[in-house]
Amino acid sequence: MNNFMRNIGYRGVLCATAVVLAAALSMTAEAAPKKARAAKPAAKVEQPANLEIEIYQRLPASQAKALQELVDRFNAQNPGPRLTFVDRDWRSGNMPDLLILGGDEEDAFLASKKPRYQPLFALMQKAGVALQTVKPQAMVTRDPVNAKGQLLALPVGLSTPVLYVNRAAFKRARLEPNARLTTWADVQAVLVRLQQGGSRCPLTVAEPARVFIENQSAWNNVPALRGKQAAFNGLFHVKYLALMASWYRANLLHVFDDLAASEQRFATGECALFVGPSNSWADFRAQNVEVDVTRLPYQDDTPGAPQNTLADGASLWAAAGKKAAAYKIVANFVGFWLQPDNQVAWQRATGFLPLNRAGILASDSNLLGDELENIKVAISQLANRPTTPNSVSQAALERARARQVIDEELAEVWADRKATKAALDSAALRVSTGK
Repeated sequence: MNNFMRNIGYRGVLCATAVVLAAALSMTAEAAPKKARAAKPAAKVEQPANLEIEIYQRLPASQAKALQELVDRFNAQNPGPRLTFVDRDWRSGNMPDLLILGGDEEDAFLASKKPRYQPLFALMQKAGVALQTVKPQAMVTRDPVNAKGQLLALPVGLSTPVLYVNRAAFKRARLEPNARLTTWADVQAVLVRLQQGGSRCPLTVAEPARVFIENQSAWNNVPALRGKQAAFNGLFHVKYLALMASWYRANLLHVFDDLAASEQRFATGECALFVGPSNSWADFRAQNVEVDVTRLPYQDDTPGAPQNTLADGASLWAAAGKKAAAYKIVANFVGFWLQPDNQVAWQRATGFLPLNRAGILASDSNLLGDELENIKVAISQLANRPTTPNSVSQAALERARARQVIDEELAEVWADRKATKAALDSAALRVSTGK
């Protein structure tokens, strides 16, 4: 079934999943209320035939290709005004109409005293186009939602950390790919066996701050922040990071320079286990890596664990100050992106989390085999239990600068230049004071 599904391609998948998606449409709901309100009829907006909607993005190559294909389909179905990509810096000159931003860029975009964006929920309502997405809270993400739970932008690039298994590396160590990896104690036992079997890199972890601090705090229902003060230097975090440091010294854990390096070492089989974003699945599959995906491990001696993990990633923002005709096209494009067939195509090509219930149901459908197994695992983590004050997104931690600070201090631990407690104390102080 899996080879067949890959061979028939995009159109075949759409046909094969038609029944599932049709059923899912009846379950979609607007972001805020349970009962979706019909969008108000929009006033007719004249759209000049030569109007171009500019899109800025810095997605990795495979994801940028999927976006290009989505835009090409939209343009083909909507003759006249067109969506085009721009390569200039969004900070200089006339701002592009649409921007896909994450990390440092998103922080800089939102740092302006005067909002640089047009709230998506208001834009869609004025254009008379329904905004049918899953509730943002269901994806446990801080951005881009206002205090009322209304979408300010479309979170098109969400992922959450998961655990990947390289089947070939496990075979070489004579380990079963389905070995129990539920807790970090389980993982340690497997790492030792992998090392004894000749693995030079039993485990690698990308984005340590995101995995070890943000998500392990939420997953184990332990506070990482109290008010505005960082609290990730308490007993749980010191004990857990000390364990990771001991693995590092024993060459069971390797931390490389960036996400791409970790993915590459895992894809080649040099590293047998990889903790990284759920969307990495799409790239591994594209490279024909024999890979399994399972839930993020948790500490088995923590009461109440596992709780839920957190989603984070790039969002599609509409720039402020554009004309009504431009916003109408933007609204139509967002509505197009949220169509069930386009949701499935986006998930398959990029590995990102679904934006509506049609996408969620498709990931659980037998018709697609295991092509969206990463989505299924990610959703099972995010929706594992109702959130608590300890397991919700913490804006102060998820900003790019805070992650950089934490990674800097953890690097001191890996290099054995600082004790775990001292490094976490320093990181907590720097994050709390903004230094």
